[in-house]
Amino acid sequence: MISDVIEKNQQYVVLDEYNKKISSNYFSSLGELMGFTGTFLVFRKNQQYYVYDEDLTKIASNYESSLGEFRKAVGETINFRKNGQIHTYDKNLDKISSRYE
Repeated sequence: MISDVIEKNQQYVVLDEYNKKISSNYFSSLGELMGFTGTFLVFRKNQQYYVYDEDLTKIASNYESSLGEFRKAVGETINFRKNGQIHTYDKNLDKISSRYE
């Protein structure tokens, strides 16, 4: 389970609840960390969002133009803002629901 993500030596280091390293990878490979939950992380690189598991294995990706602006990752969901609506996706980037702001 992901407890924290730290930046060290130009890498993101994923830590468990015991502050033990689970995995790591370079900033240049992953892009910008947008948010994380206990089971996945969301990164943005080259106008795309990428979802990775705790081992930094890619789960899903989609273009920013399709998803909108990242808002937050909570529990098992990710929220994006697009066209005055908040869209909720699961970690596979399958849409669950939408609502107006």
